Amino acid sequence: MIGQLGLGGAEKQLALLARGLSERGVRTHLLVLFDKGPREDELRDSGVILVDLGFRRRSTRWKSLTGNVRAFAGLLAFLRKEKPQVLQAFLLHSYLLAAPAARLARVPVLVAGRRSLGFFKRGHRVALALERIATRWTDLLVANAQAVADDVRQDEGVPDAKLTVIPNGMPPDEFELAPPAEVDTSLPVVLCVANLADHKGHRYLLEACAELRHAGEPCTLVLIGDGAERRALEGLAARLGIDVRFLGFRTDVAGFLARADVVVLPSLYEGSSNAVMEAMAAGRPVVATAVGGTPELLQDGRGVLVAPADPTALADGLRSVLGDREAAAGLGRRAREWALANLTADVMVDRYVALYHKLLERRFTA
Repeated sequence: MIGQLGLGGAEKQLALLARGLSERGVRTHLLVLFDKGPREDELRDSGVILVDLGFRRRSTRWKSLTGNVRAFAGLLAFLRKEKPQVLQAFLLHSYLLAAPAARLARVPVLVAGRRSLGFFKRGHRVALALERIATRWTDLLVANAQAVADDVRQDEGVPDAKLTVIPNGMPPDEFELAPPAEVDTSLPVVLCVANLADHKGHRYLLEACAELRHAGEPCTLVLIGDGAERRALEGLAARLGIDVRFLGFRTDVAGFLARADVVVLPSLYEGSSNAVMEAMAAGRPVVATAVGGTPELLQDGRGVLVAPADPTALADGLRSVLGDREAAAGLGRRAREWALANLTADVMVDRYVALYHKLLERRFTA
């Protein structure tokens, strides 16, 4: 169950999981609270049954409130009719609704996913109180990185027995090596795939590229993504006199990964980065800040980790890769081999299936 089927990372993982379960013979319904979205197309001919629950996002008006009460009653009726063995909720809205619904409908196992660090919820006392109640009614919380699990444990006091980690997965096409995209430059290409938001740390990346330029080691920085910081970053790039290509949102990221000499992620905080995973799957060397779940992906010689908000550290990390092609190739090779063994959609789905069996066995033998 999820709010909608947009292009976010959680929606991508849910679609992969639903398809994988159906392929393994598990009768799978995907319950959507508010509306569907572009990822609906990814589930066509998958055997997954989409159910539009008809909730409304704004419930302050009487009409919306009564509509959501009817939608919740419809959710209860659906669960009582279909009698699922497991209900899994993705993201906060569905989590808060799934917990009471599963309890009232006597669903044997309720699992909730945690996809990011929880600092953004601090200060929202009502949401946190409701979340803690929902957690009491939930059998297990599944984090997509150990850093996320540690954050849940520390902030919410959730015991170890109620937490586990299953990393995100990637579909087979993200491991296929694409032909390089055309980038008109004779300089090394540094690629960053991230929304142009303050917490992604782009300003430190631009300053790091300026340090390389001043040291006589210029590069071409290619930014894929868009957002509120674009105009400010364009102004900063002009003042620094560096070669930056702002490409906006793109769907042909694979070609730019193939063209890049190094992929960089300068985030100030992260949960589990899809951009880093995709670079690893493509066999590209990665330089990234040691925040959130990123060290779990790049440890043991699979990438270069640097301190966040530190342009000099970032410049040194880029220099270590751009200045040693053999070492860069080794980073990319180890990253891809590890990703193939640990980050495929099949591995992720198999882990979930094993988890469901374990929880059901515990429920029916207790």
